[in-house]
Amino acid sequence: ENTLDNVELEKEAQVTNIEFHGNIKRRILDLGIIEGTKIKPVLRSPLGDPTAYEVRGTVISLRKEEAEKIYIK
Repeated sequence: ENTLDNVELEKEAQVTNIEFHGNIKRRILDLGIIEGTKIKPVLRSPLGDPTAYEVRGTVISLRKEEAEKIYIK
């Protein structure tokens, strides 16, 4: 399976699974990142981490270690 950290800028992906636990899982779910959600990387910092993603009309920032736990198709 592919993970969110491998999606090219401006390419839309759909979330298939998230592998978080505890408080970080709650934060990810509160941001609207659930199975079936469309998500698109829109901006990467100069050093490559973090990346800004567009989710449900909002732009959020995720670190690579977080994006690696979000599976997409």
